[in-house]
Amino acid sequence: MKPVLSTEEVVRLEDIIERAGTSKAELMEFAGEFVAQEVEKLHPKRVLILTGFGNNGGDGWVAADLLKQKGIEVAVVSPVEPDEIPASLARHVARRTAGREVTVHVGPSCDELAALVEVSDVVVDAILGTGFHGALRAPFSIWVKTINELGPVVVSVDTPSGLDAQTGKVEDACIHADRTVTMLAPKIGLYSGDGPEYVGELVCGELYDKLDEVIGDVDHAAEIVEPEDIIDFLQHLPASVNKYSRGSVLVVAGSAQYPGAAIMAAKAAARAGAGYVAVATPEPCANLIRMALPSVPVFGIPSDSRGTFGAAARTAVNELAQKYSCVLCGPGMGVSAGSMDVVMGLLELNVPLVLDADALNCLAKVSIGGIDATPDLYRREAPLILTPHHRELSRLVAGDDVNDLLSAIEAAQKIVWACGSDNLVVVAKGPTTAIVGVEKVLLPMAGPASLATAGSGDVLAGIIAGTVALNVKQVELWELLCAYAVAIHSYTGFAAAERFGEKSVIATDLIDFIGPAMQLAADEALRSMGLIDSEGA
Repeated sequence: MKPVLSTEEVVRLEDIIERAGTSKAELMEFAGEFVAQEVEKLHPKRVLILTGFGNNGGDGWVAADLLKQKGIEVAVVSPVEPDEIPASLARHVARRTAGREVTVHVGPSCDELAALVEVSDVVVDAILGTGFHGALRAPFSIWVKTINELGPVVVSVDTPSGLDAQTGKVEDACIHADRTVTMLAPKIGLYSGDGPEYVGELVCGELYDKLDEVIGDVDHAAEIVEPEDIIDFLQHLPASVNKYSRGSVLVVAGSAQYPGAAIMAAKAAARAGAGYVAVATPEPCANLIRMALPSVPVFGIPSDSRGTFGAAARTAVNELAQKYSCVLCGPGMGVSAGSMDVVMGLLELNVPLVLDADALNCLAKVSIGGIDATPDLYRREAPLILTPHHRELSRLVAGDDVNDLLSAIEAAQKIVWACGSDNLVVVAKGPTTAIVGVEKVLLPMAGPASLATAGSGDVLAGIIAGTVALNVKQVELWELLCAYAVAIHSYTGFAAAERFGEKSVIATDLIDFIGPAMQLAADEALRSMGLIDSEGA
């Protein structure tokens, strides 16, 4: 797993590296060298480098010097003369580079900048770095607008200029990068808010040869889950396996209005590897689910007049639930008195539990001031996995504005820290999904836009439940198990989009691609470990 840092954590890491004997001046030289290497891979003849007032601009000046030495025609755009750059390190390297026959343009007009861009093969954005936040000011606001209008190939240094590297927010304008070359470790804002829209391909230069030895000395905002990290969940089934040893899932879901949610969740749980899956659903929709899932036992549960779980449902569900390896509760069940009673009953049982969709809304309803204010509601010995999207997460913490990755992580941490259990995980769903535990935040592979379709969350919940059932006896890190399930869901999105087109994928398509998604994940893991080549051999 690779760490993702906040901007404060990056500053602390740089200080640690400096105390260990590598100065910030040396880090700037290493950063500029890495930028030059990445630009050189694009085989440009002419490169234009836009620099700012700070050390991000200093990286650009170093890169300009090195590219010039390699015979590439380089021009640098600066807001002020090299001698007038306020940051001392950047001023030093700017003076040095300007004295080596690199063409420097100071404060060009909009038309002059456009002319420089049009004759360049690559534009390097070294204007603003991780310290930036707020709105762009002139001349940088003009530069960014000009670059975006002309659409050249852009390589951004550390972060696209205009993007807040902590929150991922863009207040007015931001460079649209084709590639972002970040340093030491990715920043959390590259994954949050508007970040993914502007970053393009993300590459990271570690710069410091002993980085692995010191990066653990700072907190990590999150960690990226790489393909090889989930390889243990992709092993073949043993020859002695049977349907019971593969684990069992009870899906407590559905209502007269939303029977399809239970169907999708149950089918996904079976596809994800559970050997035995059953459904407990209100009696009015039980026959419909039986017809849709002939291989799945369906238990009709007492209902109310609206076709949701009724007053007698809690006892019936609890009797069933204790027989299964994992229980998934919530998809399509509605928010009623009976449904809330079912959720509270399941929380009291000693069985791994996944709460999704309306089960989360029920939990939010019975709490006062957010569930983090009443942790006894959900504190339990057995594993508990909550799978809220941003709006559901906002309800769980009593209305905090959850609208991006960073705010989702913060809200999820309120929930897990209030409870304090190692067996509690919040899967905060979004364009980038965060897996939040007491000590770790994991970022599994993000899926494509095709996953933004009704029912996609029901499929994910089923994959999580099926994965829990199959692996419950050997789980060491619940966050990693959830990261695996989210990654498989992402792979189903890519596979389904390739088959049907990005805009035409529906949730039921995803279920049929769970098996191929597991193979894609396995192949990618083996490839990243060097055990197979790009052709799969």
